[in-house]
Amino acid sequence: MSSMTSDRGMMMGMPAMGMGGMPMGSMMPGMGMMNPTMGMPMPGMMMGQMPAMMAPRCTMKMEKCPGGMMVTCTAPDKTTAMMMQNLCNMMAGGMCSMCCMMNGMMTCCCNVGAMGMCKMEMIEMGCRMTCTSGDKNCEKMIQACCDCLNQMMMPGMMCCMMMNGMPVCCMMM
Repeated sequence: MSSMTSDRGMMMGMPAMGMGGMPMGSMMPGMGMMNPTMGMPMPGMMMGQMPAMMAPRCTMKMEKCPGGMMVTCTAPDKTTAMMMQNLCNMMAGGMCSMCCMMNGMMTCCCNVGAMGMCKMEMIEMGCRMTCTSGDKNCEKMIQACCDCLNQMMMPGMMCCMMMNGMPVCCMMM
């Protein structure tokens, strides 16, 4: 029994498996050990969730428009406005989504970029995202998302606008 190890794969004559089910020998350099300061879930987080990134605070105004919805994000100062504009420019052309959170848990996420074309434009103190579709059914869904997001924010939820999964601005009522 000296050849048995505590690894199940080795006991069965199979190669030791690493992260993602890859054999240890085929793993990329640096993947063998987890850095104790990175990749560890925060207390109260489920596996697979990422810690929230700091996003510029702003005031969001969501309204329906012909073909979909418009979100105007206005920053309280010029520095925050420039940070938000830089994030939007950096992520331009990506999937746009709006997520509502309460106590750090996502309660609602509308991927408006999946239903229409999202266009970002810079305004003096922030940015404006317009998501529209020529398809009448998609237009209805985008406008339903607008209604949902407005209703979720009324009682005080936080709303975060993300592009390609990266937060570009957030608002807390």
